Amino acid sequence: MTTSTGPAPLSPTARSTVVRGRTRAVSEREVLHAFLAEGLVAHLGVVVGAGASAHPVVLPTAYAVDLAGPDAGGSLYLHGSVAARWLRASVDATVCVTVTEVDGVVTARSAFHHSMNYRSAVVIGRARWVDDDAERGRALDLIVDHLVPGRAATLRPSTRKELSATAVLAVPLAEASMKARDGGPVDDPDDVAAGVWGGHLPLRRVCDGPVSAPDSHARVPGDVAARAAAYGVRPAPVSGGHGRAR
Repeated sequence: MTTSTGPAPLSPTARSTVVRGRTRAVSEREVLHAFLAEGLVAHLGVVVGAGASAHPVVLPTAYAVDLAGPDAGGSLYLHGSVAARWLRASVDATVCVTVTEVDGVVTARSAFHHSMNYRSAVVIGRARWVDDDAERGRALDLIVDHLVPGRAATLRPSTRKELSATAVLAVPLAEASMKARDGGPVDDPDDVAAGVWGGHLPLRRVCDGPVSAPDSHARVPGDVAARAAAYGVRPAPVSGGHGRAR
């Protein structure tokens, strides 16, 4: 969603406004977009069932973002089996989608001030069933490319059976919030003076390099090698035969 002055701000409604820890709130929508492009796993929260049996569930899923999508603020796409109860329950319902990356463990001088360095986004919106064939195909390609950029173009077209078994949900990105923390502990002066060690343990995502399937007849392709290299890994030379990486 855009206005005459540029992108809409984050947290445009009361239910998406950060209340606790406001100093960690991120206000720039561009930062949210960059973070969602980096994350890998989303968790979707939705209420399933009805009446006394109604209960919330939170499930992990792959995702992708299309900032030019038809929903307000862009489209956040999630996919799953058409038979999945959580997916059916999400259609036309208000859902909550979160993406979190842990960047470090913060070790303070007291239990109270222990923490984590993190980036976390929350998207709230009414989910819709993507029933347009062109949009659904694009969304599925985006989800594949979110995992390995450029991968979708190298694959065979999905079969009719595969497509009929797969559903895609779209959630508007208009209503979202984001928080982030970095750095070391914030300790009380008396605790610092006591001389106990304080600091943080930086964490990062790493890849050990591609491992070819035993029945693979091809070398590691460029798209997979590039994804590994993005995590600082240089794929080892590939042997002959089935092309298994050593």
